[in-house]
Amino acid sequence: MKLSTPRWWYRRDRNHAPMTRLLLKPLSWIWAGVTARRIARTLPTDARVPVISIGNLTVGGSGKTPVAREVLRLLNASGLAAHGLSRGYGGTLAGPVRVDPSVHTALDVGDEPIMLAQDASMWVARDRVAGARAAAQNGAQIVVLDDGHQNPILKKHLNLIVVDGETRHDEWPFGDGSVFPSGPMREPLRAGLARADAVVILLPADLEAADPDLTATFAPLPVFIARLKADAPPPSGPQVGFAGIAKPWKVERALIAAGCDLVDFVPFPDHAAYSEPDLELLAQRSALFEAGLVTTEKDWVRLPPEWRARVAVWPVRAIFDDEAALNALLQSAR
Repeated sequence: MKLSTPRWWYRRDRNHAPMTRLLLKPLSWIWAGVTARRIARTLPTDARVPVISIGNLTVGGSGKTPVAREVLRLLNASGLAAHGLSRGYGGTLAGPVRVDPSVHTALDVGDEPIMLAQDASMWVARDRVAGARAAAQNGAQIVVLDDGHQNPILKKHLNLIVVDGETRHDEWPFGDGSVFPSGPMREPLRAGLARADAVVILLPADLEAADPDLTATFAPLPVFIARLKADAPPPSGPQVGFAGIAKPWKVERALIAAGCDLVDFVPFPDHAAYSEPDLELLAQRSALFEAGLVTTEKDWVRLPPEWRARVAVWPVRAIFDDEAALNALLQSAR
């Protein structure tokens, strides 16, 4: 499923799309019930290697992948052989398979694993237990599981929840608290937090501090603040931006805040596989505005090879305010 995230999901005021919310409510009850039963009835399997889960409570858009990348970097920098593990959403390979960026594409293993494999050993497996065991057999001393909070099959030694820290106007990371599809939640807030060991609030570069009300929501769990920071300035000159992520409007906002001369922006659904009509649209917009093309790293790896030379990539990373405290928590999972 390619998800176009509706903006009204994140409105705390239920007056936005009230009829749509009402019609979708029964489906939300079913979704929440199925998720709760699956978690309650599954006995987690020990993969014989410590597992750190990087998850979230909403359907996409919280920043799990940049946080997973930074956690992998910190663990490897401490001397531990840390490998990443993903289901490989959007890819065709069931695995377990070790991702090789020189061989695999996003069509094989998904866009996020290709990104993470640039910096660390990365595995893709539909069967998370088999994937973790394959990583351990190939030297992993600890496994970082990307997007596994609602998957109970694998025993986890540390559960980190990533939360989008951007709160503007009446927008809230959890909207009015409704579960998918009448809201952004994968499960009720309290149910998800009950299985968490700590929360990471991920702030965009143009926000100096987290909303105190948001931070208070997670008490008494430890809360870590991380910030999305670009590796380099956006490309110079007029640019047409595009993104196929859960919240594409955040990329548009971030590019403008970073000083990009953004003359147009084209949103696509999350994990969009760029078709020829999509690429033709981008080429037309670029020609119309006599502008370059710029996108996220996650989108760039999904482009056909012949298109990558035509598009500037604007990578961002998660930087933690208190790296030492996070490191101490990560080491406790050993």
